[in-house]
Amino acid sequence: MRVVLLGPPGAGKGTQAQFIAGRLAVPAISTGDIFRANVSGQTELGLKAKVFMDAGDLVPDEVTVAMVKDRLAEPDAKAGFLLDGFPRTIAQAEQLAESLADLGHGLDRVLELVVEEEELVRRLSGRRMLVDGQMVQRDDDKPETVRHRLEVYREQTAPLSGFYERVGLLSQIDAIGSVEEVTARALHALGVDPEDPDTSAAPADA
Repeated sequence: MRVVLLGPPGAGKGTQAQFIAGRLAVPAISTGDIFRANVSGQTELGLKAKVFMDAGDLVPDEVTVAMVKDRLAEPDAKAGFLLDGFPRTIAQAEQLAESLADLGHGLDRVLELVVEEEELVRRLSGRRMLVDGQMVQRDDDKPETVRHRLEVYREQTAPLSGFYERVGLLSQIDAIGSVEEVTARALHALGVDPEDPDTSAAPADA
Protein backbone atom coordinates (compact mmCIF):
# COMPACT_ATOMS: atom_id res chain seq x y z
CA MET A 1 0.00 0.00 0.00
CA ARG A 2 1.24 3.47 -0.91
CA VAL A 3 0.08 6.18 1.46
CA VAL A 4 0.69 9.90 2.00
CA LEU A 5 0.19 11.32 5.50
CA LEU A 6 -0.87 14.97 5.77
CA GLY A 7 -1.44 17.17 8.78
CA PRO A 8 -0.41 20.46 10.37
CA PRO A 9 2.45 20.89 12.88
CA GLY A 10 1.45 19.30 16.16
CA ALA A 11 -1.04 16.84 14.67
CA GLY A 12 1.19 13.86 15.50
CA LYS A 13 2.30 12.91 11.99
CA GLY A 14 5.71 11.58 13.02
CA THR A 15 4.27 9.29 15.68
CA GLN A 16 1.39 8.08 13.54
CA ALA A 17 3.68 7.51 10.55
CA GLN A 18 5.72 5.00 12.55
CA PHE A 19 2.68 3.18 13.96
CA ILE A 20 0.73 3.02 10.69
CA ALA A 21 3.75 2.03 8.60
CA GLY A 22 4.67 -0.65 11.13
CA ARG A 23 1.17 -2.10 10.94
CA LEU A 24 1.26 -2.06 7.14
CA ALA A 25 4.81 -3.49 7.10
CA VAL A 26 6.06 -0.70 4.82
CA PRO A 27 8.79 1.91 5.42
CA ALA A 28 7.83 5.29 6.90
CA ILE A 29 9.68 7.79 4.74
CA SER A 30 10.13 11.42 5.77
CA THR A 31 11.65 14.13 3.60
CA GLY A 32 13.92 15.03 6.52
CA ASP A 33 15.44 11.54 6.44
CA ILE A 34 15.80 11.71 2.65
CA PHE A 35 17.58 15.08 2.79
CA ARG A 36 19.94 13.93 5.55
CA ALA A 37 20.79 10.70 3.71
CA ASN A 38 21.56 12.52 0.45
CA VAL A 39 23.57 15.31 2.07
CA SER A 40 25.59 13.03 4.36
CA GLY A 41 26.10 10.55 1.51
CA GLN A 42 27.23 13.42 -0.74
CA THR A 43 25.05 12.21 -3.59
CA GLU A 44 24.74 14.42 -6.66
CA LEU A 45 21.27 15.52 -5.53
CA GLY A 46 22.47 15.97 -1.96
CA LEU A 47 25.26 18.30 -3.09
CA LYS A 48 22.76 20.32 -5.13
CA ALA A 49 20.40 20.56 -2.16
CA LYS A 50 23.21 21.58 0.21
CA VAL A 51 24.00 24.66 -1.88
CA PHE A 52 20.47 25.96 -1.32
CA MET A 53 20.31 24.84 2.32
CA ASP A 54 23.62 26.51 3.18
CA ALA A 55 22.32 29.75 1.65
CA GLY A 56 19.15 29.50 3.74
CA ASP A 57 17.01 29.03 0.63
CA LEU A 58 14.30 26.46 -0.05
CA VAL A 59 15.47 23.47 -2.06
CA PRO A 60 13.77 23.60 -5.50
CA ASP A 61 10.93 21.17 -6.11
CA GLU A 62 12.77 19.39 -8.91
CA VAL A 63 15.64 18.47 -6.57
CA THR A 64 13.33 17.42 -3.74
CA VAL A 65 11.10 15.36 -6.03
CA ALA A 66 14.11 13.66 -7.61
CA MET A 67 15.39 12.64 -4.17
CA VAL A 68 11.97 11.32 -3.18
CA LYS A 69 11.68 9.38 -6.44
CA ASP A 70 15.09 7.77 -5.89
CA ARG A 71 14.07 6.77 -2.36
CA LEU A 72 10.77 5.27 -3.51
CA ALA A 73 12.63 3.21 -6.12
CA GLU A 74 14.67 1.45 -3.42
CA PRO A 75 13.88 -2.25 -2.76
CA ASP A 76 12.23 -1.78 0.64
CA ALA A 77 9.65 0.60 -0.85
CA LYS A 78 8.63 -1.56 -3.81
CA ALA A 79 5.80 -3.22 -1.89
CA GLY A 80 4.61 0.10 -0.48
CA PHE A 81 5.50 3.08 1.68
CA LEU A 82 4.12 5.81 3.90
CA LEU A 83 5.27 9.32 2.97
CA ASP A 84 5.42 11.80 5.86
CA GLY A 85 6.10 15.47 5.07
CA PHE A 86 5.80 15.22 1.30
CA PRO A 87 4.20 16.54 -0.81
CA ARG A 88 3.81 20.01 0.72
CA THR A 89 2.29 21.78 -2.28
CA ILE A 90 -0.03 20.90 -5.16
CA ALA A 91 2.89 21.28 -7.57
CA GLN A 92 4.83 18.67 -5.60
CA ALA A 93 1.75 16.42 -5.52
CA GLU A 94 1.48 16.57 -9.30
CA GLN A 95 5.19 15.78 -9.68
CA LEU A 96 4.88 12.91 -7.19
CA ALA A 97 2.07 11.42 -9.27
CA GLU A 98 4.26 11.63 -12.37
CA SER A 99 7.21 10.06 -10.55
CA LEU A 100 5.09 7.18 -9.28
CA ALA A 101 3.64 6.65 -12.76
CA ASP A 102 7.22 6.37 -14.06
CA LEU A 103 7.77 3.64 -11.45
CA GLY A 104 4.53 1.93 -12.49
CA HIS A 105 2.64 2.84 -9.31
CA GLY A 106 0.02 5.19 -7.93
CA LEU A 107 -1.11 6.28 -4.48
CA ASP A 108 -3.70 4.13 -2.70
CA ARG A 109 -4.78 6.61 -0.05
CA VAL A 110 -4.01 10.03 1.46
CA LEU A 111 -4.66 10.38 5.19
CA GLU A 112 -5.11 13.83 6.69
CA LEU A 113 -4.82 14.20 10.46
CA VAL A 114 -7.37 16.82 11.53
CA VAL A 115 -6.97 18.86 14.73
CA GLU A 116 -8.50 22.24 15.64
CA GLU A 117 -6.03 25.12 15.62
CA GLU A 118 -6.40 25.97 19.32
CA GLU A 119 -5.51 22.39 20.24
CA LEU A 120 -2.44 22.54 17.99
CA VAL A 121 -1.32 25.79 19.65
CA ARG A 122 -1.86 24.21 23.08
CA ARG A 123 0.14 21.12 22.14
CA LEU A 124 3.07 22.92 20.55
CA SER A 125 3.34 25.84 22.94
CA GLY A 126 3.25 23.40 25.85
CA ARG A 127 6.43 21.63 24.76
CA ARG A 128 9.58 22.15 26.81
CA MET A 129 13.15 20.91 26.57
CA LEU A 130 15.89 20.52 29.16
CA VAL A 131 18.72 23.07 28.90
CA ASP A 132 21.39 23.34 31.61
CA GLY A 133 19.13 21.60 34.08
CA GLN A 134 16.12 23.82 33.36
CA MET A 135 13.00 23.21 31.30
CA VAL A 136 12.73 25.95 28.68
CA GLN A 137 10.49 26.70 25.71
CA ARG A 138 11.96 26.69 22.22
CA ASP A 139 11.54 29.91 20.27
CA ASP A 140 9.60 28.14 17.51
CA ASP A 141 7.15 26.75 20.10
CA LYS A 142 6.05 30.16 21.40
CA PRO A 143 2.30 30.73 20.75
CA GLU A 144 2.81 33.57 18.26
CA THR A 145 5.39 31.54 16.33
CA VAL A 146 3.15 28.46 16.36
CA ARG A 147 0.26 30.48 14.91
CA HIS A 148 2.52 31.76 12.14
CA ARG A 149 3.65 28.19 11.34
CA LEU A 150 0.01 27.13 11.14
CA GLU A 151 -0.78 30.09 8.88
CA VAL A 152 2.03 29.06 6.53
CA TYR A 153 0.66 25.50 6.56
CA ARG A 154 -2.84 26.72 5.69
CA GLU A 155 -1.53 28.75 2.77
CA GLN A 156 0.92 26.24 1.31
CA THR A 157 -0.08 22.73 2.33
CA ALA A 158 -3.75 22.70 3.35
CA PRO A 159 -4.88 23.08 -0.32
CA LEU A 160 -3.61 19.51 -0.81
CA SER A 161 -6.77 18.32 0.97
CA GLY A 162 -8.96 19.61 -1.83
CA PHE A 163 -6.55 18.35 -4.47
CA TYR A 164 -6.60 14.78 -3.16
CA GLU A 165 -10.32 14.89 -2.36
CA ARG A 166 -11.07 15.74 -6.00
CA VAL A 167 -9.22 12.63 -7.18
CA GLY A 168 -10.94 10.44 -4.58
CA LEU A 169 -7.89 9.62 -2.45
CA LEU A 170 -8.48 11.66 0.73
CA SER A 171 -9.56 10.30 4.10
CA GLN A 172 -9.71 12.76 7.00
CA ILE A 173 -8.81 11.33 10.41
CA ASP A 174 -9.85 12.83 13.74
CA ALA A 175 -6.47 13.15 15.46
CA ILE A 176 -7.85 13.90 18.94
CA GLY A 177 -7.47 11.02 21.38
CA SER A 178 -4.83 8.52 22.37
CA VAL A 179 -2.15 7.43 19.89
CA GLU A 180 -3.82 4.01 19.70
CA GLU A 181 -7.25 5.50 18.98
CA VAL A 182 -5.94 7.70 16.17
CA THR A 183 -3.96 4.80 14.68
CA ALA A 184 -7.08 2.62 14.73
CA ARG A 185 -9.06 5.29 12.85
CA ALA A 186 -6.30 5.59 10.26
CA LEU A 187 -6.11 1.84 9.74
CA HIS A 188 -9.89 1.63 9.39
CA ALA A 189 -9.72 4.29 6.65
CA LEU A 190 -7.13 2.12 4.90
CA GLY A 191 -9.40 -0.91 5.04
CA VAL A 192 -7.30 -2.64 7.68
CA ASP A 193 -8.77 -4.23 10.81
CA PRO A 194 -6.76 -2.78 13.73
CA GLU A 195 -7.60 -5.85 15.84
CA ASP A 196 -6.48 -8.43 13.30
CA PRO A 197 -2.70 -8.55 12.68
CA ASP A 198 -3.23 -10.91 9.75
CA THR A 199 -5.60 -8.60 7.87
CA SER A 200 -4.12 -7.64 4.52
CA ALA A 201 -3.94 -3.96 3.69
CA ALA A 202 -6.38 -3.40 0.84
CA PRO A 203 -7.17 0.08 -0.49
CA ALA A 204 -10.32 1.43 1.13
CA ASP A 205 -13.18 2.82 -0.91
CA ALA A 206 -13.24 6.59 -1.26
